[in-house]
Amino acid sequence: MDSARIVREEDFAGCTAGQFLELLNALTVILTLPQSAADHVDALVVATGQGEEWRLTHAIRTWEANPKLRHLLVANGNPAEKTYAEITLDQLRSLGLRRVEGVHVQAEPAPNTGLQAVWVADQVRAYGITSLALTVSPYHLVRVYLTVLKAFTGRGMRLPIIPLPVAVSPDTPVPETGATAYDLVPGEARRILAYAEEGWVATAAELQEYLRWLWSRHRALLVGPDPVR
Repeated sequence: MDSARIVREEDFAGCTAGQFLELLNALTVILTLPQSAADHVDALVVATGQGEEWRLTHAIRTWEANPKLRHLLVANGNPAEKTYAEITLDQLRSLGLRRVEGVHVQAEPAPNTGLQAVWVADQVRAYGITSLALTVSPYHLVRVYLTVLKAFTGRGMRLPIIPLPVAVSPDTPVPETGATAYDLVPGEARRILAYAEEGWVATAAELQEYLRWLWSRHRALLVGPDPVR
């Protein structure tokens, strides 16, 4: 297993109870957003990596089943990973892609989540995307969500971001490391805490303010229109 992604209890030495509570709050409020809203967004975003082909197959199934989606954004991965493979339309077709209009693939490698998020923000601006669903493996979802939100916030951009975790068992070994989600969640938590100090992910205050805006301005997207009385 990749020791950089597998952390132990002692690796959290120095972290405060307040930091863990903020992390738990972020996890809870992000996953409270209804996945059903993903049926009504403008674009679907998939962040690839770790050799997890299921990220792509889940996104492609969603894309093909919902013709209302206008864009499919496929962020590239890290070429330093042993399971890295160049993303091409031919590869996506082999995984079930049929509707290619509106599909955009990040041409350059993205060695980290921050570079994926910057590319997503650039595509949103270039194509006038007004809302998106973010699909990635559940153990990785919160860090990707906070990173994408930070990229948007830093550019003065605000639009609905709906979490759409991939349907995959947490017992499934990840191809890159052989680890399961149970093994990888602690490492994701440690990264979020470390990256927060570097300003690479949205802060607790930024997330709270964003979700207040999202629920107040886009309630119909999240729960459907109010019934006519």
